[in-house]
Amino acid sequence: MDYRKTAQEIYDHIGKKENIISAAHCATRLRLVISDNSKADKEYVENIEGVKGVFFAQGQMQIILGTGVVNKVYDEFIRIAGVSESSKEELKKVAASRANPVQRLIKTLGDIFVPIIPAIVASGFLMGIMEALNFMVNNGFLNIDTSGSIYTFAQLFSNTAYTFLPILIAYSGAKVALVPSATLTRKCLVQTRIWVQLSV
Repeated sequence: MDYRKTAQEIYDHIGKKENIISAAHCATRLRLVISDNSKADKEYVENIEGVKGVFFAQGQMQIILGTGVVNKVYDEFIRIAGVSESSKEELKKVAASRANPVQRLIKTLGDIFVPIIPAIVASGFLMGIMEALNFMVNNGFLNIDTSGSIYTFAQLFSNTAYTFLPILIAYSGAKVALVPSATLTRKCLVQTRIWVQLSV
């Protein structure tokens, strides 16, 4: 396979240098942020030697080349286009800055909530188990010591993610520079203080 020829054909059919804003690659895809998607001949690029697929996502034109091929095509593409190399993270930032307000909002919400989904799911799963056990104990199906330390701690942990959900959201939000979300912790801290006072 002629990597330079593939890179040249991609370059010629995406609007050339004046249409290229940034270029990077991941393990299998050449990722491009371009000014005008309509100037890119998607059908032609899909039929270039070595190209396994082309799609637009997250403000990027992503060209699937495969492991071991993409980095070689990328090196040739950078030389031909005369653009500087960018990391995948840098490319994401460039693409995000070009998104419309609705897309930015959706991305921001995703960046906040996706990292805390495992904690919410695990807590919800444990809450379901504890509620099922409580039901069976209260109706005489099971004989469990609900005052035991293990049961008490399990009951406590099952509510943890939901009790401290505002803190989780504030922490995750702060990581994506949504610092004002920290104000959500106030209500949670007040509730926690009351819970502690009642438990003493």
